[in-house]
Amino acid sequence: FFLLVVVILLLRGTVQNTMKLIFLLTLFSPLAVSSFLSTASFIPRPNHIAATTTTNSALEMSTTENSVDVSRFMAGPRPEGTDQYVMQQTMVRVKDPMKSLEFYCDVLGFKLVMYREFPQWGFNVYFVAPVESVTIPEGADAQWDYCMKLPGCIELTWNYGSEKEEGLVYNTGNADSTGTSDGEKVKGGFGHLGITVPDVYEACERFKKAGCTFTKTPNSGGMKGLAFVKDPDGYLIEILPQGPMITKPLDCDGIAAEGGEGYKDNSK
Repeated sequence: FFLLVVVILLLRGTVQNTMKLIFLLTLFSPLAVSSFLSTASFIPRPNHIAATTTTNSALEMSTTENSVDVSRFMAGPRPEGTDQYVMQQTMVRVKDPMKSLEFYCDVLGFKLVMYREFPQWGFNVYFVAPVESVTIPEGADAQWDYCMKLPGCIELTWNYGSEKEEGLVYNTGNADSTGTSDGEKVKGGFGHLGITVPDVYEACERFKKAGCTFTKTPNSGGMKGLAFVKDPDGYLIEILPQGPMITKPLDCDGIAAEGGEGYKDNSK
């Protein structure tokens, strides 16, 4: 009977059952308690119980010489008080809101989930995200609550009058001279936004038909199976697969998978 109870408690694997098991063991032998605790690392922990070690060898993926061990940032629970924090948005300034909304909604398939107008300060903001229209609630307050808890939004900020300026208005961060006082390209920190799709090659065929500008098609360059397109303001959008990085013989520009020029640092 005792062995049956032990097995049942182990299989259920909760902290409460573990404590019950330790209590039962103390009734029979203190040595059994010591032995159990020394071999109980397999017992599941709730998310709020921190692991006793700060690193996990199974997470140490880097084999690059002189690289740093970042495994501890993948292990254990989130810091106390942060469990409901959300990576909610990235903001980019746009020249023409209609052109940007047409790109993000009609081409990339996002939906406008909320917008706010601030005429007293001369700008509007538009939040887009890859969701279905039926999930967007009605009413400004409900849309605010929905949007603020929605991961992965893009906030498109339009400053009144920018749509009337000639040419590109905002620096994209990628070896771009837009907005610089001396006309020289700058080594920017911002790189790109990114989406994932079921099939990169099929998505790029669609983007090509929609008239998108590519800076990299799936087979061009040294990294195969991914692509970059520009939005109306020149910001780069990376297109990555939702599964393995596969290649196909030809991409949307007819470029073969063999060959390639190698990696290029677009910040320079």
